[in-house]
Amino acid sequence: MDYSKEMELAKELAVKAGEAIMKVYETDDFDISYKEDNSPLTKADRAANDIIVPALKEAFPEYAVLSEEEKDDLKRLDNDYCFVIDPLDGTKEFIKRNGQFTVNIALSYKHRSVMGVIYVPVSKELYYGYKGFGAYVDNDKGKGIRLNVSDNIDKTALRMVMSSSHGDERVDSLVEKYNIKEHVSMGSSLKGCIIAGGEADIYYRYKPTMEWDTAAMQLIVEEAGGIFRQTDDSEMLYNRENSVNEIGFYILNSIENKLSL
Repeated sequence: MDYSKEMELAKELAVKAGEAIMKVYETDDFDISYKEDNSPLTKADRAANDIIVPALKEAFPEYAVLSEEEKDDLKRLDNDYCFVIDPLDGTKEFIKRNGQFTVNIALSYKHRSVMGVIYVPVSKELYYGYKGFGAYVDNDKGKGIRLNVSDNIDKTALRMVMSSSHGDERVDSLVEKYNIKEHVSMGSSLKGCIIAGGEADIYYRYKPTMEWDTAAMQLIVEEAGGIFRQTDDSEMLYNRENSVNEIGFYILNSIENKLSL
């Protein structure tokens, strides 16, 4: 299938949302509130959502929408197509002002991620792709740069990405067990992007995540040749009744680099 129209609009909206996010980022007023799960919400989250969701609904009224900042309508379960959106992925990183936050827009078809766009507002890097098209990045080095995971399968020289805001003793155990010396902490879906670009090899996340955290990232990783699975090795699915991924996931550049606790 050709998802170029959906991708091009998602790219445009992600950049516009990123510009709105940066306007807030450059002020001292984030207007922070907290949701029921105690996760933070800022006016940047809301501004980005207000740019993305109405435009997607207008352009593709036949598609369902699942967004972190919208009330969930379970009628989406009757639709083969569903946009899965995180208007500001890495709100904690946004509040910390460390630049490690993204705009995530994905499209799922029959529960599989088939199109993904990730925009990094601070660096203005734009990652994108769709099923069978490949994964690419526009950055200060050029546009349409093809992404490919690394070919490193030396377990004595693995480069691991770790979460900036979600520490986990199980991940620490992997680092110790496999004597992983090179690891970097990073927020948001950037972790998947740098693996897709060959700058790191593995990422393990055992704690729960939401659909909108992973949908765009998964597509980009897989189109770059990587592996993206739940921690029980099962396939990650989208547009589910329960949007929580309870068991976590892993990203690998190669199946040879799969680790076990």
